[in-house]
Amino acid sequence: MLYIHIPFCAKRCFYCDFHSGTNRSVLDKYILALEAELEARKSEIAIEELHTIYIGGGTPSLLTPIQLQKLFSVLGNKINIPQVKEITIEVNPDDITEEYVAAIRDLPINRVSMGVQSFDNRLLQLIGRRHDSNKAIEAYRLLRKAGIENLSIDLMFSLPTQTIEEWESSINQAIELRPEHISAYDLSYESGSVLTQKLKRGEIEACSDETSIAMYNILVDKLTQSGYEHYEISNFALPGYHSQHNSGYWNGTPYLGLGASAHSFDGKVRRANISNTAIYINNVCEGIPAFEIEELSPRESYNETIFTRMRTSAGVDLAYIEQQYGKKNLQHLLREAASYIAEGYLKEQQGRLVLTRKGIVISDSICCNLFL
Repeated sequence: MLYIHIPFCAKRCFYCDFHSGTNRSVLDKYILALEAELEARKSEIAIEELHTIYIGGGTPSLLTPIQLQKLFSVLGNKINIPQVKEITIEVNPDDITEEYVAAIRDLPINRVSMGVQSFDNRLLQLIGRRHDSNKAIEAYRLLRKAGIENLSIDLMFSLPTQTIEEWESSINQAIELRPEHISAYDLSYESGSVLTQKLKRGEIEACSDETSIAMYNILVDKLTQSGYEHYEISNFALPGYHSQHNSGYWNGTPYLGLGASAHSFDGKVRRANISNTAIYINNVCEGIPAFEIEELSPRESYNETIFTRMRTSAGVDLAYIEQQYGKKNLQHLLREAASYIAEGYLKEQQGRLVLTRKGIVISDSICCNLFL
């Protein structure tokens, strides 16, 4: 798997704490740095077995058509692009024009993930999005018209002042559009975000736990009744359209991350690129490593496996735990899981430990208690 981070935005959304900036004057230099990093680090993954590429951000749709073509030219020089099964780009509705979708159509991109977040204009303004509901729907239709057959949209719930009715309305609009994939996230208050600062100052009030749970249950009910498979806590897809790239993260597939603040993982060692775009460009172009290394201990590896795989509908493979971490740790897992199974939060089926619908709501707490 290959992840490419584009840390540029037209403006920062109020909930965001990801590394990004608004100075797009260095974008051409940034693409050159990506090329240099890929050349220097391509041996970290099996390039010949690469099956997914994900271009995320930030806002990758801020790349001009010429810059996108340059990026794929760079990738094509190192990677056999036709072998890659899934190539995703994240987009903001405001950037989607007929010119832009024409550029996407001429490139090997076969999946688009669009950050809609809400179809309610009041809430879009509240969280600092730069599009409105009509623009999101227009952008979706432009992408469809251009022949994009694998579309994903992001939604958010538990927004300040958001009502159950507003949330249901956004879900209904999403279902009407019928994207192949829907990701829906419970708002989290990240330390550096504008919304977190407003919360601390008492300018907004966080959604209650009871309302958040109600919104999540409505989401699951509506989407599953409409034919979407609930294959991961926050992700839903029509049959055959699970995100191959994101599924790789949850299943422990090694990946290479390029760009400022991008992360890589080879199964044992994690590399975290520096979260400073200017220093990243300078270091990479001069052949200086731009990442820090963290080698996971067996305990950390076990805990991460539990956390990521428990998020999926497939759950944790008990035979895999015994094979990778030993019988003692498998016994620990089963012992700690016993009370959750008895209370209906977990179930053991076909050699796997799986969250129930009831357990999903307290999944973080369950995972923490299953850790070593």
